[in-house]
Amino acid sequence: MTNLKTLKKEIAPYEKATTKESVWQIINTLGPFFLLWFLAYQSLSVSYWLALVPMVFAAGFLTRSFIIFHDCTHFNFFKSRRVNRIVGTMVGVLTLFPFDQWGHEHTVHHATSGNLDKRGTGDIWTLTVKEYAEAPLRLRFAYRFYRNPIVMFGLGPIYVFLLKNRFNRKNARKKERYNTYLVNVIIVALIALLGTVLGWQSFLLVQGSIFMISGSIGIWLFYVQHTFEDSYFEENSEWEYVLAAVEGSSFYKLPKVLQFLTGNIGFHHVHHLSPRVPNYRLEEAHYNTAALQHVPTITLATSLQSLRFRLWDEDSKNFVSFKKGIKSIANNRRVSAEAKPEI
Repeated sequence: MTNLKTLKKEIAPYEKATTKESVWQIINTLGPFFLLWFLAYQSLSVSYWLALVPMVFAAGFLTRSFIIFHDCTHFNFFKSRRVNRIVGTMVGVLTLFPFDQWGHEHTVHHATSGNLDKRGTGDIWTLTVKEYAEAPLRLRFAYRFYRNPIVMFGLGPIYVFLLKNRFNRKNARKKERYNTYLVNVIIVALIALLGTVLGWQSFLLVQGSIFMISGSIGIWLFYVQHTFEDSYFEENSEWEYVLAAVEGSSFYKLPKVLQFLTGNIGFHHVHHLSPRVPNYRLEEAHYNTAALQHVPTITLATSLQSLRFRLWDEDSKNFVSFKKGIKSIANNRRVSAEAKPEI
């Protein structure tokens, strides 16, 4: 990468929300979502498998809705902070995320992404090869369980969206706590209303299926855009924000339809470089900035490789599988043993 110090300045012109574009994105996201939801509900009278087709597309638009919520927490979707908060809280009800709580965690994530000394808030649990080697058996088992794809992308949405998001973090301020309470109350009221009016079985089949699909997509997107082979991790003394943004956040090059449904979040390096850029300007910022044309790029096919990346190897500066990590641990121990002087 070149001109790292001036890179953020080059992105600055794109840090402008346009009310017309923001409103249009709300319309072309929530409109199709509610229409597809209703179509799925109606299709249940014929067959669940028929209803599954609009459910899958509805899940895509729910993912796109989350990107709107995400932008509002960065206060970049509208010029007014108040409007961002109102719209973000409303869409947060739809995506099951409290505005202030998630906004806080995500801000910490941006400030610490790739920093080995500041892991633990708003990120994927990641151990280094050395940490895994020194960890007790119980911690190793927990880490392997957490990193299992079925757990991460299957149980993960249930834990994060339905359980974790319902409780305030420790030492949360009053404003944040009340926002969480408000979102929880609205969610419970809407579920009770829709379940009573539409029938609990039908409601849960439709909403539950959409939730699981979109939840898995959301966690996958977050995971794959920070877990690729030559990602960026450094100790605090060596960590640099710009390098963490452009080298530790991938450019997930998706087909246009998937790019649309995921709200351009594939341009994750631009977003981390400047969270003030609205999602509908990320693509423009990327292609008009020469220094960003060589950032780490992954595709649908190559992104599947990330499923085998489990540990961060501090020596080789890349992600490795458990197998390679254990092999590296064994080699290091053998070298250490051979280096010990005979008594």
